[in-house]
Amino acid sequence: MSRWAAVVGFVLLAAPAAAEWQIKPFAGIAFAGSTSFVDPEVAAGQVHWLLGANAAVLGEVFGLEGDVAHVPGFFQSGDELFVLSSSVTTLTGNLVIAMPKRIFQYTLRPYFVAGAGILRARSDSKFGTLPVARTLPAMDLGGGATGFLSDRLGVSWELRHFRSIGRGGLSGVSLSREQLSFWRATMALAIRY
Repeated sequence: MSRWAAVVGFVLLAAPAAAEWQIKPFAGIAFAGSTSFVDPEVAAGQVHWLLGANAAVLGEVFGLEGDVAHVPGFFQSGDELFVLSSSVTTLTGNLVIAMPKRIFQYTLRPYFVAGAGILRARSDSKFGTLPVARTLPAMDLGGGATGFLSDRLGVSWELRHFRSIGRGGLSGVSLSREQLSFWRATMALAIRY
């Protein structure tokens, strides 16, 4: 825990008083998923729509971000043969490293993001067989670019990889140690304060 406190302290001290706040509601897709949970419709690897938002405070280079996203139908192929409803929800806290603001403030500003949090997988099958309701520790890693069209509004594009971490347990709904991973591609409205 002391390492996380040191990282947070460093980021907050390194951020100047003129640090900017950004809120980014986004839409996108989850794709190339992989899981050890029983997936009767073989849907985890398919493309699924998602919604979410993140909020960040950014200094000249470093920042902190909170991110939440919800992927409905993650274990469903659309025909409802076996799975009636399912979803994956992610909640992470991240360190952001961006290109210097003074250089990229009037163009697309690339950034790198990495962090950890939780991943919640849920699936309800017909006849109540093989239900999934698990919360796993997770990490995310990715990058993107944000460009502002005015002082307050802009757009952002991003690609991240989410992966459960740790050894996971064995359960009746998992073929091996519980694991889940997928890629996320999003486009966001960026609001700057």
